[in-house]
Amino acid sequence: MRLLLLLFTLAFGCHLQAETIRLTNGEWSPYLGEKLPHHGVASRIVEEAFALQGIEVKWEFYPWARALRSAENGKSDGAAVWLRSPEREQAFFISDPVVDSGYYLFHRKDQVFDWQQVSDLHGKRLGGAIDYDYGQAFQQAESSGQLQVKRLSSEEQGLRMVLAGRLDAFPMDKVVAFDLLHSKFTTAERRQLSFHPLPLRSDSLHLLLSRKVAGNEAMLQRFNQGLQQLRDSGKVTQYLLEIQQPLSLSY
Repeated sequence: MRLLLLLFTLAFGCHLQAETIRLTNGEWSPYLGEKLPHHGVASRIVEEAFALQGIEVKWEFYPWARALRSAENGKSDGAAVWLRSPEREQAFFISDPVVDSGYYLFHRKDQVFDWQQVSDLHGKRLGGAIDYDYGQAFQQAESSGQLQVKRLSSEEQGLRMVLAGRLDAFPMDKVVAFDLLHSKFTTAERRQLSFHPLPLRSDSLHLLLSRKVAGNEAMLQRFNQGLQQLRDSGKVTQYLLEIQQPLSLSY
């Protein structure tokens, strides 16, 4: 009887133990962040999509380069959330889009600023964050010397240089920019800035699962199923609206 009870307890305990997946993450508020509610809206979507498939996410927060390298080498199962690229397709299974991202050129309201194609930006004092990709046309123009871009260690620094008149424009994801302006800048400072309505680049961000981890191809299929379930429920739209509405009003 004791043996049967022990076997039942072990079997029941194993049944209760959820599957887990280890994912790396970084700091990019309001999408991602160790100290944000739900670790950011993108993390929340990833976590809840996996939960619908009975999988628990264990987050590991690192600087961006280390986060990607850890996942690529199979030290963790994957990384959230990243742009799709041919190089990443070689190293990762790439999910359906988790969130969309649109980069816009932020500038001072009292300065006339217009552009329709990247060549129009020639002669402008532009900034950019180190290692950020602002689209093929922009990157090629920078590499060839057609654009002079001052690469900076932080996006906050870039916006402050625009405010100070030291840069004509700085590209940022609009939602990230609004969040940063809301949390780090005064109302008076925010009122001095605007952005051009033409996006510099528009992309989707994805969950990456390492090709070096056995079972990750099937795991990605399950994630995509959970993500579609979450979208169908309306929660993805709800979560994105929750972060955008107060920020846009404050701007």
